[in-house]
Amino acid sequence: MASDMTAPILDALSSADGPILSSDAFPSTPSLTIKAALDRLASRSMVTYDTIDREVVVLTPEGEDIAANGSHEAKVFQAVAAALDGLKISDLPCIVGKDSAKVGQGNAFKRGWIKKDKDLLRPNTESIHDETKEQLQTIKETQTHPDAKVVADLKKRKLVTTQKAISFKISKGPKYARQFVKEETDLTAEMLADGSWKTASFKPYNFKAKGAPTPSGALHPLNKVRQEFRNIFFEMGFEEMPTNRFVETGFWNFDALFVPQQHPARDLQDTFYISDPAKADPPREDPPNNPHLKPAEKPRDYKEYWENVRQVHETGKYGSIGYRYPWSADESLRLLLRTHTTSVSTYMLHKLAANPRPARYFSIDRVFRNEAVDATHLAEFHQIEGVIADFGLTLGGLIGFMEVFFAKMGIHRLRFKPAYNPYTEPSMEIFGYHTGLGKWVEIGNSGMFRPEMLEPMGIPKDMRVYGWGLSLERPTMIKYGVSNIRDLLGHKVDLNFIETNPAVRLEKD
Repeated sequence: MASDMTAPILDALSSADGPILSSDAFPSTPSLTIKAALDRLASRSMVTYDTIDREVVVLTPEGEDIAANGSHEAKVFQAVAAALDGLKISDLPCIVGKDSAKVGQGNAFKRGWIKKDKDLLRPNTESIHDETKEQLQTIKETQTHPDAKVVADLKKRKLVTTQKAISFKISKGPKYARQFVKEETDLTAEMLADGSWKTASFKPYNFKAKGAPTPSGALHPLNKVRQEFRNIFFEMGFEEMPTNRFVETGFWNFDALFVPQQHPARDLQDTFYISDPAKADPPREDPPNNPHLKPAEKPRDYKEYWENVRQVHETGKYGSIGYRYPWSADESLRLLLRTHTTSVSTYMLHKLAANPRPARYFSIDRVFRNEAVDATHLAEFHQIEGVIADFGLTLGGLIGFMEVFFAKMGIHRLRFKPAYNPYTEPSMEIFGYHTGLGKWVEIGNSGMFRPEMLEPMGIPKDMRVYGWGLSLERPTMIKYGVSNIRDLLGHKVDLNFIETNPAVRLEKD
């Protein structure tokens, strides 16, 4: 322990005329133990020290054996010299061992110690100088290095290796004392009562010490970014929509949005359909005593809305010629996992039609698509959706709002590209310049909801509705430097990644 070495260090300094080396004063003490004691003394200015790093040569187990018993070639020479009539090569492993025979025979021939006479080995000199043994003994006993060529040769033969050795040059500090005075760690009531605090020595605070990690829960990065978006929406006067219906009907998910029943997005390749139950009940009118209605709200007639949607698809209505195809009620009642949260926006707008007024809604929740999973796509992800309903809205107002909205996310350079959506006209894809990537990237989609979607609900003709959406995963991946979406959401997520990520701020300015 560190406390075990403080006294020996102080004693060694007391008997020395100047600085001491830990490698000389305490050769068998581990460097970590010495350093712990030195840190304790240095924090009280009792000693000062410098760390000395050097590379030392140490013997391997094979080198230790050679230093004690001689080299392989020396053993071979001794065995050959002991055989008066010569030694058969096949008998050599039985005398000196297989490894010594294999290595030592070649080295002995190389040094001219032995010679081959027909099938026998005979000595070629009267005496030898075992230089390898001598070199290894010198390294072991004195820790002095032979020249670099010798060390390189011994390392090649795997007889020595190099390792880092740490030692310390220790000097007396300005507050050096022969004894280490016990320091108090707390100021107690007893010290205050008897006055002993006046003469007590207190342990100084270590402001560089790291605190112990405290186990605690951690928010997922998606939840952090989600909360940042919620703060932006609330700051801009939006109301959050309820998004607790993962299972929707084709009516709310597609038909009410003026998406034709032949649209490719409704195929099995893009949508997860429910098998049990496969269909929902037909629509009905709200009962007069519906507890979910507010006092100012009127009961909503879903049967009338259902019929209006059917007509606007099949034959056209409200000035539209429709899609002119046989609309299927069974297809509209099919149950599915919602492919977008716009189905929730449709429900809220239909509810708003009972009492038309300016409103701002938003939602952030999970949606499901039957897509192939790769580094940028998952079968389930999160969609951020915003809706503004008001009178006299224009496309220029939508562009201006988008600039303000995305500026709060830290995106100040926007481009808008015309696009097509079945339920918005005009429609725009939104691109933002990503300074980190150095290019324009698509960050969202937007538009003004079509009359074919709004008027069947009962929305007044002069009321306009903005709608836009973007994913939650893409800005989260950009903010946290995640290149593979599967590292952010799913079974491959590293819990350490969740725990160590800091809070996010979308706008840094």
